Amino acid sequence: MLSHIVTGDETRVSHITPESKQQSLHWKHTGSLKRKKFKQMISTRKIMCTVFWDRQGVLLVEFLPQDTTINSAVYCEMLKKLRRAIQNKRCDMLSATILWLHDNARLHSAAQTQDLITSFRWEQTDHPPYSPDLAPSDFHLFLHLKKFLGGKQFDDNDDLKDTVPKWLTLQAATFYEEGIQKLVPCYKRCLSNGGKYVKNSLKNTESDNNKISYETLLNIFLQ
Repeated sequence: MLSHIVTGDETRVSHITPESKQQSLHWKHTGSLKRKKFKQMISTRKIMCTVFWDRQGVLLVEFLPQDTTINSAVYCEMLKKLRRAIQNKRCDMLSATILWLHDNARLHSAAQTQDLITSFRWEQTDHPPYSPDLAPSDFHLFLHLKKFLGGKQFDDNDDLKDTVPKWLTLQAATFYEEGIQKLVPCYKRCLSNGGKYVKNSLKNTESDNNKISYETLLNIFLQ
């Protein structure tokens, strides 16, 4: 069932991203001069990047034009492109049920978005608020992407738009497989966490909004 999961999310990528503390660490000999470090600031020049992917790799990467706000209408157009990408790249999934995994951001839960997903006959999970540990784009894909971008500087949007998809394409299939596989222990922790995330959130599989409960989803994962 993990092979039926398609997920995606948005993140802002900057023209200049400072190194993380771990990246700035370096080996030095005893008695060597202390390296002078200059404070780096995250660039205010950013663009919105949306990545849709599954356990085999990236399905679609979208960048919003400068100063464009992402809303449900824009998001729905992306989902239509995603559906076409699935048809072109994962034709074997057309006869199977697609399990669509995204968080509960307002544009994701908007009526327009939900109506479109329902028309696609995709099933969804109910996602609790403030729980990035259940979103593989947050705890896996974007985490590694931001590490890659750390310490790099891009002259313009086109340079950034060229670099990010190339990095995503260069990642081995095992990278994406690992991100989806991490969902199993994540959902186990969610269910064993005393109801912290699942309290008042479980929904019946046959609910009108086509959402699957965490417990049901975990059972599907383990099949």
